[in-house]
Amino acid sequence: MSMLKKEPVSAKDSTLPKDKLSNTPSDSKDYSSQSFLHSFVQTIKDVFSDKGVLLLLLIAPIIYGFFYPWPYSTEVVNHVPVGIIDKDNSNLSKTIVRYASASPQLDTKRFLNEQDAIEAIWSDDIAGYMIIPSGLEQQVLSGKATSVSVLGNGGYFLLNKNVQMGFLQAVSTVSAGVEIKKSVAQGAYSATAAASTQAVPLKIIPLYNQTEGYGAYVVPAVAILILQQTLLMSTAMLIGTWYEQRRHATSIRGWLGRIAALSMFSFIIGCFYYGWTFELHHYPRGQNMLGSLLFLLLFCPTVATLGCVFGLWFRQRERSMQILIFSSLPMFFVSGYPWPAHQLPEFLQIIRWLIPTTPAINTSVQLNQMGASVAQVATGFYALAGLWAFYIILLLLFRWRTPQSKTGY
Repeated sequence: MSMLKKEPVSAKDSTLPKDKLSNTPSDSKDYSSQSFLHSFVQTIKDVFSDKGVLLLLLIAPIIYGFFYPWPYSTEVVNHVPVGIIDKDNSNLSKTIVRYASASPQLDTKRFLNEQDAIEAIWSDDIAGYMIIPSGLEQQVLSGKATSVSVLGNGGYFLLNKNVQMGFLQAVSTVSAGVEIKKSVAQGAYSATAAASTQAVPLKIIPLYNQTEGYGAYVVPAVAILILQQTLLMSTAMLIGTWYEQRRHATSIRGWLGRIAALSMFSFIIGCFYYGWTFELHHYPRGQNMLGSLLFLLLFCPTVATLGCVFGLWFRQRERSMQILIFSSLPMFFVSGYPWPAHQLPEFLQIIRWLIPTTPAINTSVQLNQMGASVAQVATGFYALAGLWAFYIILLLLFRWRTPQSKTGY
């Protein structure tokens, strides 16, 4: 019986599919010596050939730009359903009810007792209610101290604020009229009485968010978070794919080329937000466009470098989505934009500066919406530059410590 001798199977003779062969290192290529330009071009090709990365890096942020601001299109919350319980039924109480009903912030409904109003809150029919106590007019005319009660659903702070402000304006207007009538009855001229009712007139002028709308407040900030998260996840996915194919290793110039290519895509999306999305939804924009572009030129490479670090750390394509997709809300919360940073626990006040959005969100809003100069937000630029240097060091450490293949990868 003769023994069969096995011959090594070469790539040319192999019957394996080409896509399987491409996942193995090739002796004809040495990715560790790629130049900046070669890595830049190759990264662009890989982005457009990878549907998942392309979806995250380009398509998803464009879709966000169209549809995320849409729910906030009305900007200001009006016609909040509220209840009124009038136990006095006097001319004064009816005047208060009439002014409250005329408020654009409120949509009033009468209740006979407080229990019915409480049940309406439980069933989400109203967001709050006002109780006008019995004997209100008599106590006011006699000069005694009295008050009305406003109760709101504190579970939704926007609605609760409108409930309080709507009723406050109605009661304050009626109270001012009562004071004027008292002064006129005591012999004062009506014009003098009206002027003396408010000794120091208050005039509130919003400087940056002219409509005082919620969309103009939250969307410009969240846009920076969207840029960060889509760039982070897509970069980590792409690096994870290269790691699985043993194509991840390259020279320092090669890494810079990869970072530049990925940053270019995010920079274009940032210009799309600044130049079109904010304009479409009538948000404040373009106050310092040159400073905003300089900010993007620093912010995008910083985030792309962090994405490269995550890609080498996770080493798997899917893991970036599994981990990073849940980090958006915590990152936004600790940025100091939706909640004062000094009110955070001391531990969070420290580690939040390791995240690009911490300096980036406020820097972007101050430049593009408020018109701050670059010098006025220099701290944000310094923080981003420091983070970029820190991420570059981490990238080099992971590059040196990452297991290489036998062919030098």
